[in-house]
Amino acid sequence: VMSILLHGDAAFAGQGVVYETFHLSDLPSYTTNGTIHVVVNNQIGFTTDPRMARSSPYPTDVARVVNAPIFHVNADDPEAVMYVCSVAAEWRNTFNKDVVVDLVCYRRRGHNEMDEPMFTQPLMYKQIHKQVPVLKKYADKLIADGTVTLQEFEEEIAKYDKICEEAYTRSKDNKILHIKHWLDSPWPGFFNPDGEPKSMSCPPTGISEELLTHIGNVASSVPVEDFKIHSGLSRILKARAEMTENRLVDWALAEYMAFGSVLKEGIHVRLSGQDVERGTF
Repeated sequence: VMSILLHGDAAFAGQGVVYETFHLSDLPSYTTNGTIHVVVNNQIGFTTDPRMARSSPYPTDVARVVNAPIFHVNADDPEAVMYVCSVAAEWRNTFNKDVVVDLVCYRRRGHNEMDEPMFTQPLMYKQIHKQVPVLKKYADKLIADGTVTLQEFEEEIAKYDKICEEAYTRSKDNKILHIKHWLDSPWPGFFNPDGEPKSMSCPPTGISEELLTHIGNVASSVPVEDFKIHSGLSRILKARAEMTENRLVDWALAEYMAFGSVLKEGIHVRLSGQDVERGTF
C-alpha cells in the first residue's frame, strides 16, 4: 500500500489534523511506513495572501516537524513534476518516511463560481491572465522539439474531449443510481445486487453468566504472581471482584466483559488512545 495525501496550500498550513498526522507518522502502532504528501500550492489558498495566513514563507514548513524532505517544484514544468514525484516515491520506498511535494502553481479562475479573484488579488490576476496555460506551453515545447506533431496533439485532445462528451451524454440516460458502485464495502455479500443492504439480522451475541463471571474475575486479578501493584489500583481491583460476585457492573467492567468475550472468540483487540494504558475508560 502506498499512502498519498493531496492537500491545498492553506489547508496544509492551517489544518491541525495535518500536524497531528505528521506526529503520528512514526509511532510504532500507527505508522503507514511513510506518506507522500502532494500540496497543490496556488499561492493564495482561498483568497488570502500567504503573508496574512501563516508565519512562514512556505505552506509546507509544518512538515519540518518530522524532518520530512520537501520538494518545491514549478508546476508549469510537467517533466520536473514527474521527476520530483519519482524521487519522492523512491524516498518513501527506501526510507519508509513521509515526503512532501510542493507543486508551486496558480489558480486560473476564482475559488468558486461566485468568487472574483480580481477583488482581492488584482496584481496577481493580471499576471495570471497573461500566463500561457500549462498544457499549451508543454505542447508547444514538444511540437518545437519534434517529439510530437501538431496533428498528434490535436488528436489526443479530441480523443479526451470525446471521452468526456460521451460520458456526459450517457449520464443523462441513467435513471437508476447504483449505490453499490460508490460503496467500497469490506464485506462481500453484504449488499444485494440492487445495492441495498440485505436484512440486518445478526446472530445472537449474548454469553453465559459463567463466562461473564470468569471475565470479571480475570479483569479484577493481576496476571503476574508476586507483582506489587499500586495500592490505589488494588482497591479498584478489589471493588471490581466484589461487583462480579454481587452480579453488578459499571461502565468500565461492562466494557471489559465486551472486550473479554471478543478475545475469548480469538478476535484480536487493540486499544489505543487517551488514557487507555491506565484504564480510565
